[in-house]
Amino acid sequence: MKQEPRRAILVVSFGTSYEETRKVTIDAIEASIAEAYPDYRIYRAWTSKMILAKLKKRDNLHINNVQEAMEQMLKDGITDVIIQPTHVINGIENDIMKEEALSYRDSFQSIRFGTPMLTSEEDNQFILNAVAEEFSSLRKDEVLVLMGHGTSHYANSIYAALDYAFKDKNHPNIFLGTVEAYPSMESLMKMVKSYQPKKVVLAPFMIVAGDHARNDMAGNDPDSWYSQFASEGFQVEPVLKGLGEYPGIRQLFVKHVQDAISM
Repeated sequence: MKQEPRRAILVVSFGTSYEETRKVTIDAIEASIAEAYPDYRIYRAWTSKMILAKLKKRDNLHINNVQEAMEQMLKDGITDVIIQPTHVINGIENDIMKEEALSYRDSFQSIRFGTPMLTSEEDNQFILNAVAEEFSSLRKDEVLVLMGHGTSHYANSIYAALDYAFKDKNHPNIFLGTVEAYPSMESLMKMVKSYQPKKVVLAPFMIVAGDHARNDMAGNDPDSWYSQFASEGFQVEPVLKGLGEYPGIRQLFVKHVQDAISM
């Protein structure tokens, strides 16, 4: 006799050690998904070993990694799993997560994956509009510089493509760069200088406003983006708001879950 299906959605995030940003980003995304799919049990897993270890040591707080979450669902009698990452791109973190989850494929009746935030051309357009709307008060003599994470994975090309798309869609004063790859701060500085704005607004192009946003972007260290733009004489305003705080972006993840369910 076939077991009655017990369905779950596992929301997989990189994670953050900042509780206040977690509440308004990762927790909020999970809550939006839970509200949209009341028939599913919601589980959480984080992929950053460093963050998981830090929370355990600092707060004595244990959050499951992907393997632990899969084991927990098995123990709870879950039969069918939708795995929805809150990753920005289909990069290294996402590849590793899928590999770990698929090692359990024989233990469940089905495992399906929702896609990261930027997967389709439709996603790119949606994000472009969501950012432009969020910063609709940006004046012509101001620029918005978004800080993405960046990766050595080939998926990194999406950042340069999106930067170009902002210009193509009539947002010549929105720039997108990365901390760890291309477009780099060097490229951004050249482009911003040639635009000659009165003010530079900095915002993270990451789900949470965590370490990178607080230190690499808005910190007082001479290497931070804030310090580099300020030293060039620009008025600089950092906005510590992760993408997970944008209601539209939370709904995009809900849609990605729906696409996975409909597969």
